Amino acid sequence: MSITVTLIIQGLAFLAVAWLVMKFGWPMILGAIEERQKKIADGLAAAEKGQQDLAEATTRAEAIVREARDRARQIEDQASKRANDAIDAARQTAQSEGARIVDAAREEAVTETHRARDALRREYGALVVAGAAQLLEREVDAKAHAQLIDKLAAEIARG
Repeated sequence: MSITVTLIIQGLAFLAVAWLVMKFGWPMILGAIEERQKKIADGLAAAEKGQQDLAEATTRAEAIVREARDRARQIEDQASKRANDAIDAARQTAQSEGARIVDAAREEAVTETHRARDALRREYGALVVAGAAQLLEREVDAKAHAQLIDKLAAEIARG
């Protein structure tokens, strides 16, 4: 066989194989390529959607954190205000209680002063009557003695 016949037969065999591949193999290869391209496109779209969802979730999370911080700050301010109010109320109660105690002590001091003055007046009156009795060199009876002391105490009280 000559080289020409061999080249012709090999050329025909090549064309037959090329035609078979184009007829049966090529559509399967193109289908697999298109399916893979579709999967890649779907994956990229899903990744893009995931990125958008992540961005939205991050934004929502930041808003929630910001809101929580604001709420915590409000609660802290309310607690501080309540503590200050409680301190002010306790201070006012202590001041009013202190004023009441001071007033009661003053009233008690005034009462004790009046009692002491009355006791001194009576004692002074008794001494005056005793002195008068010695001057008169006689004893005044008990009833008259008490009347004189009361009368003398009343005069001393008037001034």
